[in-house]
Amino acid sequence: MRPFRVLVLFAVVTAVVTGCTARPSNPVKIGSKNFTEELLVGEMYALLLEERGIPVQRRLNLGDTLVNHTALTKGEIDLYPEYTGTGYQAVLGIEDGEKDPARVYQKAAEQYKAKWNLVWLDPAPMNDTNAIACSPQAAEEYGLKTLSDLSQAAPEIRFVGVADTEQRPDGLAGLRKLYGGFQFKSYNILDPGLKYKAITDGQADCAIAFSTDGQIASYKLALMVDDKGLWPPYQIAPVVRAETLQRYPHVRDALNKLAPLITTDAISDLNWRVDGDKQEYTAVARQFLQEKGLIK
Repeated sequence: MRPFRVLVLFAVVTAVVTGCTARPSNPVKIGSKNFTEELLVGEMYALLLEERGIPVQRRLNLGDTLVNHTALTKGEIDLYPEYTGTGYQAVLGIEDGEKDPARVYQKAAEQYKAKWNLVWLDPAPMNDTNAIACSPQAAEEYGLKTLSDLSQAAPEIRFVGVADTEQRPDGLAGLRKLYGGFQFKSYNILDPGLKYKAITDGQADCAIAFSTDGQIASYKLALMVDDKGLWPPYQIAPVVRAETLQRYPHVRDALNKLAPLITTDAISDLNWRVDGDKQEYTAVARQFLQEKGLIK
């Protein structure tokens, strides 16, 4: 027995010295933007890969679209959840008015692969479109139902945006180009987690929003209708470095199994559990995957 033990000890020591451990030392680095929905989906991606035995490093809450996209192209992260419409308009700068979800996804996927060797995996059926939400008081006082209404009433409106709202072609820059107006009485940039509080505290009248935000229904906010059709569909999907898929091919299958389960109603409910019920996003993400039978 003694020679066998010596051989085992030698093998263990050799593995440690050479770095040949059982767990790969090159984890999949997962990023996300800095709001609830992205944190939830990014955490789901991490849990699904860990369930497959793929090592993961979480780099969630990185920042806005530009921060995540830049980190991805530089190899600082390996994947993050992105929206088809955001990739289409804000990143690629395509402004052709395309509204068909399949064509938006296809065009974005083709150009991401050609420009940066990045791969879009399957998109979820949900549509978290850009939006503007206004307090019921402001909507009633100024007759706000559409973005056209808001563009004209803007000089009376206190508006709240987030870091990249001003410059994005699907943000204020695009709204001003298509609708005109949108020159607000005041414009403040806040953290995404504080924009609705500004409205409920009476410090703002309207805020940039996402249509799946749980606060819209809970606070009875008025969602402006995009009557001229600025915004394309916004389905969420993992954008992954091609090298990462070569290194860990099971990433594709693991994340594609999640895609059909993220419906608009499902993600709206999960968002509210975090933002309204104040549950930890990590626990909400885990519970959802367990309920769907994707993790133990």
